[in-house]
Amino acid sequence: MDINKIKKTLPYGLAPESPEEAFDWLKANDYFFGNLINGELVYSESTFKTSNPANGQFLAKISSTSNEDIDKAVSSAKIAYHKWVKEPPFIRAKYLYALARLIQKNSRLISVLETLDNGKPIRESRDIDVPLAARHFYYHAGWAQLLKTEFPDHKSIGPVAQIIPWNFPLLMIAWKIAPALASGNTVILKPADLTPLTAAYFSKLCLEANIPPGVVNIIHGDGTVGAYLAAHEEIKKVAFTGSTRVGQEIRKSTAGQRKSLTLELGGKSPFIVFEDADLDSAVEGVVDAIWFNQGEVCCAGSRLLVQEGVESIFIKKLKTRMSKLRTGNPLDKSTDIGAITSKTQLKKIKSLITLGKEEGATVYQANAETPGGGLYIQPTLITDVHNSMRIAQEEIFGPVLVVISFRTPFEAVEVANNSRYGLSASIWTENINLALDLAPKVKAGVIWINSTNLFDAGVGFGGVRESGFGREGGREGMLDYLLPKPTQNRKKQVTKKQSRLQTSQNSEEEINRTRKLYINGHQVRPDGGYVRKIMDYRGNTIGQVPEGNRKDVRNAVEAAKAEKKWTGMSSYNRAQILFYLAENLSLRRKEYEKTLMQSSEQRGKEE
Repeated sequence: MDINKIKKTLPYGLAPESPEEAFDWLKANDYFFGNLINGELVYSESTFKTSNPANGQFLAKISSTSNEDIDKAVSSAKIAYHKWVKEPPFIRAKYLYALARLIQKNSRLISVLETLDNGKPIRESRDIDVPLAARHFYYHAGWAQLLKTEFPDHKSIGPVAQIIPWNFPLLMIAWKIAPALASGNTVILKPADLTPLTAAYFSKLCLEANIPPGVVNIIHGDGTVGAYLAAHEEIKKVAFTGSTRVGQEIRKSTAGQRKSLTLELGGKSPFIVFEDADLDSAVEGVVDAIWFNQGEVCCAGSRLLVQEGVESIFIKKLKTRMSKLRTGNPLDKSTDIGAITSKTQLKKIKSLITLGKEEGATVYQANAETPGGGLYIQPTLITDVHNSMRIAQEEIFGPVLVVISFRTPFEAVEVANNSRYGLSASIWTENINLALDLAPKVKAGVIWINSTNLFDAGVGFGGVRESGFGREGGREGMLDYLLPKPTQNRKKQVTKKQSRLQTSQNSEEEINRTRKLYINGHQVRPDGGYVRKIMDYRGNTIGQVPEGNRKDVRNAVEAAKAEKKWTGMSSYNRAQILFYLAENLSLRRKEYEKTLMQSSEQRGKEE
């Protein structure tokens, strides 16, 4: 493959993000990725391809998993579980911390891979998906350490099958794997066959973090692989995110198997705007609710409910804002709406827009050019819609917004609840009493007030009705990966003294430790997020150090210029600080001696 040729075909815009590092990584792996089974990458002759939806270019081929390999993955997870569940909570937490740090350190490469494979704007993958994925691992590392004290009457489940969709490939990995590992379970995860690259990269991170073999298994393939995995008799829990139809099939296939089940399914979420709302803020909320990630979001606010008194002015403001949205190359930092992930999904979106016209609705799309050769569609607004129309009831999963008017708060709730889904809702009003009165009446798992799409690892997320059941994130999400202990089998809780002893026994083990920069009295991560490994003369890694950039240098110089306390301090106080530093160096003498010896060996080798 001619990488330079591919680079030339990329439709760069005003502020492109270079894909060079991602292409180098693909080339270094010969554009071929395997399954992570029992701590090893396993390749197969049966493969499928993944391509860039922005321009149709081939990216890599992926090993498809056979039933035999699935059996091996489940068997390895079962064997690893018996050891993993007995590990001290502190050890499990260290592995989760290691994965969080590795995601942060490789954030730029991961975000570019996500954009190349999925089609979402680089701004979203870089500023939302990757940081939130790291946050989930950090957050659940805390739960891993608190597991025995916070959930004393619960136990882990066992091998867990996790099946994730193509709209948030990396983020769904974090949502699924982090709580499963924190609660002492082992994992067999199947990513979507449309977007396997970040899962393939995450397999590499698991190996780099020295995750014990069998604890995390990542297998690739189409829906048949997921179906076989979910129905496997050795699987104790299935966690699925995807369409309602597939979720229903999984529930049928697992019925009677005594499996735990978490389903996060489709949605048709209402976005309710009252007359007294801050309309300009509400317009920005709509943009975030339906055109974030090209509308390929299960909780997208795809039904706009506007009170009659402000409907016309609100629609006018919304159309003006739509004209400013930029659809184009996802690698361009100026792009608001990227490419649709697959041809099949684009065809479905267009067919539903056509159906809306046939049902009598009015379709508006901003006049703007989109790059050729990619799977693009302009943000779409459909008015003159009744709630009985298919476009108001069926999940479109694209950048398409339907508008329905209402007169009273009672009617707003009636229209909002007139749907088979119930994932989320957003209420916009300056009357907080009205919002708090309506929120419990709207049938949805998540309610936002004067906001939308607010996610955090510490807050549970999930739906009701045909949007599924169970929660991901927060304390509720941890409970979905635990089972109540039988009363007669409850073990004596670990005392604080025992917990401290376990911690001290394992405190010397290090997993992927990285030094930080020291600027303005704080330890800080490098601005660019880059680190480099320090090797000894044998080629072994002895540590990792941050690589500062110009901004780090500038911050350090500014801190040094602005700091007047040191020069204004008495000689005695300065001496006390130096004595304190010497004391600490003395306490860590052996550590520094070891590091200096290793560094000297490396320098001697170079000379």
